[in-house]
Amino acid sequence: MDPVSSAGILGLGGPEVIAIVLLAVVLFGGKKVGELGKGLGEGIRNFKTAIKSDEERLEEQREALKREEERLAARKQALDDEARLEAKKQA
Repeated sequence: MDPVSSAGILGLGGPEVIAIVLLAVVLFGGKKVGELGKGLGEGIRNFKTAIKSDEERLEEQREALKREEERLAARKQALDDEARLEAKKQA
């Protein structure tokens, strides 16, 4: 078994996590803990959205670079062909 997944959340087991949640409910109240959980969920969702957006932007840049590379290769080929024709004319 994978040691990371068997360790639970942050290396804590099930009973420890339950104890921490119960302590948070007692200290802050159920409503406040719910609001904190909601805020944490929204933060994680926003983070995932930002990462996805960055990945999409990176992929667009890769595609643009590939198109530019192809365009430059075609231009180089055209210049090479032109140089060969010029060399034949001078020969």
